Amino acid sequence: MMPDSRDIRDLYQDMIFEHSKRPENFHALPDANRKAEGFNPLCGDHFTVFLRLDNDTVTDISFEGLGCAISKSSASMMTASLKGKTKSQVQELFAQFQRLVTNRAIETDDEAELGKLVVFSGVCEFPVRVKCAILAWHAMMSALDQKADMVSTE
Repeated sequence: MMPDSRDIRDLYQDMIFEHSKRPENFHALPDANRKAEGFNPLCGDHFTVFLRLDNDTVTDISFEGLGCAISKSSASMMTASLKGKTKSQVQELFAQFQRLVTNRAIETDDEAELGKLVVFSGVCEFPVRVKCAILAWHAMMSALDQKADMVSTE
């Protein structure tokens, strides 16, 4: 029997809650060769993303900071999704995730590439939460591009 949309929504909420309570890669990365901070003044989310890029590949990534359940779980799932990806793959996944949370039409290929990140598809129904979901991603892109300025959602 196929689960109804309510069951799927509950599953997604559970996954977001779990990543918020027990985030993956939640620590400083002493051997990071890139890092960037992100801040959402609207709700106070503040993260630092640490990145180890070797030969154009993300060999390690982590984050530290404080934030709401959506921002923390997004950062957690982002780090898990990006390890081992090349810079161009990371840039493409960022674009796909941004389309997902801003409710722009996403392709079937995008859904396949996003994997578990599709749990954030409902965020687009709450525009103020989009900034929470995307904050760590913008900080990661800033680190990837070696930009020194703090990323802000405002």
